[in-house]
Amino acid sequence: MLIAATVIAGLAIAVGLVGIIVPVLPGLLLVVAAVVVWALVAQHAIAWGVLVIALALAAAGWTLQYIVPTRRMQAFGVPGRTLLIGAVAGVVGLFLLPPLGLPIGFVLGVFGAEYARLRSAEAAWPSAIHALKAAAISYGIELTTALMIGIVFAIGASLVLSGSLDAVPSPAV
Repeated sequence: MLIAATVIAGLAIAVGLVGIIVPVLPGLLLVVAAVVVWALVAQHAIAWGVLVIALALAAAGWTLQYIVPTRRMQAFGVPGRTLLIGAVAGVVGLFLLPPLGLPIGFVLGVFGAEYARLRSAEAAWPSAIHALKAAAISYGIELTTALMIGIVFAIGASLVLSGSLDAVPSPAV
């Protein structure tokens, strides 16, 4: 049972990584869910440690995924209102064009808001370029986070399956 759960979790992590690269599935969420299910099946101290590390990495990744690009765009001079319009346009784009609608909608929303604010396509274009870079940074952070969780899972799963730490005697007191 444990071997099957480990293989299925590993496959789910691989699918989650593909889901980040080709945004069809909620990649990082799928990676974390795979580790949660695996830890529940494994019922092992190492599995619980892997789960805690995975949850901490995911929380850090999700936080950085929004803070880093937003701060970079604000440092460039893109107003908060423009970022909000870009975010709303990204959500709309997600439903209209499911695989790539979120980044396309975000970039187009930023461009549209900046065009309305600056009254010039030439002046709005640099903000759209920075929005595209911000979307790439966000995806990079998500992919890096998922890869780190996958590595922690692989190490933890190999330790659990090998049982090598189960045979370590307790130190005498």
